[in-house]
Amino acid sequence: MLEKNFDPSEAEARIYARWEDSGAFQPDPDPDKEPYCIVIPPPNVTGSLHIGHALNNTLQDILIRFERMRGKAVLWQAGTDHAGIATQMVVERQLQENQEPSRRDLGREEFLKRVWAWKEKSGDTILNQLRRLGASCDWTRTRFTMDEGLSNAVLKVFVDLHKKGLIYRDKRLVNWDPKFQTAISDLEVENLEVDGHMWHFKYPLAGGATYAYVEKDADGNVVVEETRDYISIATTRPETMLGDGAVAVHPSDERYAPIVGTLCEIPVGPKEHRRLIPIITDEYPDKDFGSGAVKITGGHDFNDYQVAARNNIPKYRLMDEHAAMRSDGQPYAEAAARAQEIAKGADATAAEIDALNLVPEDYRGLDRFEARKKVVADIDAEGGMIEVEDKKIMQPFGDRSGVVIEPMLTDQWFVDAETLAKPAIQAVEDGRTKFVPEAWTKTYYKWMTNIQPWCVSRQLWWGHRIPAWYGPDGRFFVEMSEVDARAAAKAHYGDDVDLVQDEDVLDTWFSSALWPFSTLGWPEKTPELERFYPTSTLVTAFDIIFFWVARMMMQGLEFMDGEVPFKDVYITPLVLDEKGQKMSKTKGNTVDPLEVIDVYGADAMRFTMASQTTQGRNLRFSIQRVEGNRNFGTKIWNAARFAEMNGVTPTAGWTPEQATLPVNRWIVGEVAKTAQAVTRELEAFRFNDAANAGYRYAWNTYCDWYLELIKPVFAEGSAAEQAETRACAAWAFDQLLKILHPFIPFITEELWDKTAGEAGRDSLLIVAPWPDVGDELIDAASADDIDRLVRLITEIRSVRAEMNVPPGEKLTLHVAGADQAAKAWLARHDEPLKRLARLQACSFDEAPKGAVQIVADSVAYALPLGGAIDVKAELARLDKDIAKVDGEISRLVKKLSNAKFVANAPDDVVAGEREKQAEYEAQRAKLDEARARLADVG
Repeated sequence: MLEKNFDPSEAEARIYARWEDSGAFQPDPDPDKEPYCIVIPPPNVTGSLHIGHALNNTLQDILIRFERMRGKAVLWQAGTDHAGIATQMVVERQLQENQEPSRRDLGREEFLKRVWAWKEKSGDTILNQLRRLGASCDWTRTRFTMDEGLSNAVLKVFVDLHKKGLIYRDKRLVNWDPKFQTAISDLEVENLEVDGHMWHFKYPLAGGATYAYVEKDADGNVVVEETRDYISIATTRPETMLGDGAVAVHPSDERYAPIVGTLCEIPVGPKEHRRLIPIITDEYPDKDFGSGAVKITGGHDFNDYQVAARNNIPKYRLMDEHAAMRSDGQPYAEAAARAQEIAKGADATAAEIDALNLVPEDYRGLDRFEARKKVVADIDAEGGMIEVEDKKIMQPFGDRSGVVIEPMLTDQWFVDAETLAKPAIQAVEDGRTKFVPEAWTKTYYKWMTNIQPWCVSRQLWWGHRIPAWYGPDGRFFVEMSEVDARAAAKAHYGDDVDLVQDEDVLDTWFSSALWPFSTLGWPEKTPELERFYPTSTLVTAFDIIFFWVARMMMQGLEFMDGEVPFKDVYITPLVLDEKGQKMSKTKGNTVDPLEVIDVYGADAMRFTMASQTTQGRNLRFSIQRVEGNRNFGTKIWNAARFAEMNGVTPTAGWTPEQATLPVNRWIVGEVAKTAQAVTRELEAFRFNDAANAGYRYAWNTYCDWYLELIKPVFAEGSAAEQAETRACAAWAFDQLLKILHPFIPFITEELWDKTAGEAGRDSLLIVAPWPDVGDELIDAASADDIDRLVRLITEIRSVRAEMNVPPGEKLTLHVAGADQAAKAWLARHDEPLKRLARLQACSFDEAPKGAVQIVADSVAYALPLGGAIDVKAELARLDKDIAKVDGEISRLVKKLSNAKFVANAPDDVVAGEREKQAEYEAQRAKLDEARARLADVG
C-alpha cells in the first residue's frame, strides 16, 4: 500500500542506487540500436553544484532519459576538468593554512604529488552532487582531463599541430595575472566598473615646433584657434607612457594634419634622455573622443598592440612578472638612446626591443600603481598636466586572484586559430552543426571571423606540461616524449646534449577542446569512438561558445577526418532571480540547488528548471515555483493512491484498442496527443513546451477530469465497465509516468514500482519503452463528447468564481430550446455535470429574468443566481478590483513610455514589465466581462 506522501529525502538515494546497480546508465550493447551521445561539459574538480550546473545537467538528463526510453543506445559521457589555475590555487591555500612549505619551497614534483592527493580525496565532489540531481551519466566511463588516456591525446594533438605549423612560439600581448604570474584567458578576466581618473597631458613637439590648432563645430564654424607647441593626450594609465612608441590621430582629423609625420616628446623621465616618438595616422583613434589623439603603447594595451603591429611601431615591455616596473637591463640613458635610434629607423630584432628597459632609474622596481602616482606628480610639477577627470572606468581583474590584470608581452605558445576556424565556420554554414536557438549562430560567426591566435601556454605547474625540450642554444624540440626529443636533438646537433623541458603547462581549454573524441578513446580506434562520434547534442552556456564550443569544432574537424564533434548545440538560458536580476554573491540573491533539493526534492527542482526553459528567453527562478512543482508531484502521488483504493492496477494483456466507454476512449486519445506533443517538443529542444504538455495531461486531464469522470463507473457501472475502466486507468497512468519520467525521474520510478500490481514490471521505468501511440488511438467522437462536457463545466465554474458564488451553493442550469440530441447528451452526463459544476438540477424551462448567460459549443445556457449573491456588494468589489488593476496598468504604461528606462534597463527587466502589463490588461478584460454579467443580473 502506498504511503501517504512521497519522501524525497528517503527515496532519492535508494532509487538512484537501484538505477546505477542495474546498469541502466550504460549504453545498450545491441549494435543495431541507433546511438545517441552527449558529452557532459566537464565541471572543474574544484567545483560544487551551482544553479547553472543544475539547469544544464537537468536539460541533458531529460534528453538522455527520453532517448534511452525511445530505444536508442545512449551514452552520457561523464568526466571532470583539471582546472589548472583553480586547483593549484586551492592546494596552495591549503599549504598556507596548514603552515606547510610553499609551492616553490616544495618544488614541482612534490607539489604535484600534493595536488594529485587532493584530487583523489576531493575531486569527485561535484560528480556526487550531480547524482543528487538525478544525472544518469555512465559513471563507469568517467574521464578526467589529466588521466593517462586523455593526457596522451593532448600530447599527440600538440605535437601534430606543431609539426603542421599550426602551433608556434611567439612573443605577443596576453592577459597577465601578476598574483599568479601566468597568462590567463579572456574568460578568466572580469571587467568591472570602478572609480578612476583620466589624465590629460601635453606631449611637447620636438625642437619647440608650433602649429595652428583649429577646432570647428558641426557647421564648420571655427570655435577654437590657437598656436600650440604640444599635442594633448589623455590616459587612464600614466605609468605606461614610458613605453609609448607613437602618438596616433585619425587620418581625417584636420586639427593635427600639420604635425602628422613630426615627432613629439614623452614628457617624463630625465630631460636630457627623453624620447621622441612619431605622430602617425591610423583608423583606430576616434577624433570625437577626448582630444582625438591617443598614445600607442604596444607592449601594454591590446588595441595599441594592433596599431603598433600595423605601423611597425616598437612594442616595449615596462613591467616584470609581478607588474612592478622593470629593474633589469642597461642604464636608462643607454636604453633610451638606443630606442631613439630605432624610432629613427634603425634595425632591431624583437629580442633586442624586448630587452630594452625604458623605465628611468627613479621608477625602477616600483609597483605599477606607485609608479603611476610618481609619473603624474613629476609631470604636474613641470606644468605638463592639462587636467584630470574623475570618472568611472572599466578595469580588468583576474576572476580568481582579484588583482588588476596587466596586458603583457611575454613568450608563449600559440595555436593558429584563424586556419583552424575556416572549416569550423563552413561546418555551421552548411548545416552539419546547428545552434539552438539559431540566433547564437551569429555570435559564433562573429567570434570565428575575428579570431586571434590562441595563447595555450600557462605559467603554472598543475596541467599538461608542454612537450617541448630546449637545447643549449635555445632551440626547441617538440615531441611526444623526452626520448623522442633527445633523438631529434642528436640528429640536429650531431651529439647528445642537455635538454630542459618547457616549464609551462597547457591552457585547460586545450584539453577540453578534445573532449568529444578523447573521452571516447582517441587516438586509439576504439569501438566507442566508432559508435558514438560524432556525438548527437551538446548542451552548454552562451558564454563559452567561443572558449569551448568553437575550439571543439576546430579540433574535432582537424583530427576526426573532417567530422564535426556534435550535430546540435543547445545554448541554455541564463538563470535569473525571481525579479529578473542576475544572480551574484555580492547581491546576495544566489540559490544553492543542493539546499533546494534538501527541502523540496530533486524532482521539484528539475521540473521548475525544465518548465521555464524557453528558447531565447532567460529563466526566472523562484522558490515559490519549486514549491508549486513539489505540489505537482503530490498531485500525481495522490492520484496513484486514489487508483489503488479503487483497485486500479495494470491488467495483463490489456491494450488501449480494447477501450469502449467514451470516457476511456477519450483518455486513450489524450495520451496519444500528449505523447506526440512531448516527443515533438523535445526533438525541437522546446523543453518548456514539452514539460508543460506533460503537466497539463497529468494535472488537468488525468487527475482533474478523468479520475472525476470515472467515479460513477466505479460506483454504478457494470462489472465489465468497471474492469475496462480499471485497466484503462492503469494504462493511462503508466503512460503518464513514462511521459513525465525524463522530467521528474524519482517519483515516477517509485510509482512505477509501487503500482505494478501482483504481476510486477518487466523493467525499471528508466528503461521502459516510450509511449508508442499514433493517431489511430484518437477517437474523434469520444473526444468531442468529453471535451464538450469539460468546456461546459469549466464555463460554469468560471461564472461561479467571477460572481463570487459560495462553494456550497447549488444552482439550476437552464437550457431553453434544447433539441432531443442536446437533452440526451445532458441526461447522459447528468451525474458528473451536477457533481463537478455544483448544480442541483438541469431545467429545460425558460430561465428567470436576470440569469447569467453562458454559451458553450453554440448552445445557450443560463444560471439564475437569485439570492445566491449580494449583487450590490459584488459590483462594489469588482469596481474596487478594476480600479486597482487600472492603477497598475497606468503605472506600467508610464514606465514603458519612458525611453530612458527602455534604453538603459536590462532586456529581461523590460520584457518582464511588458509581461506584467499584458497580464493586467487580460485581468482587466475578465473583470469587465464579469461586471457586465453582474450588471445584467442586477
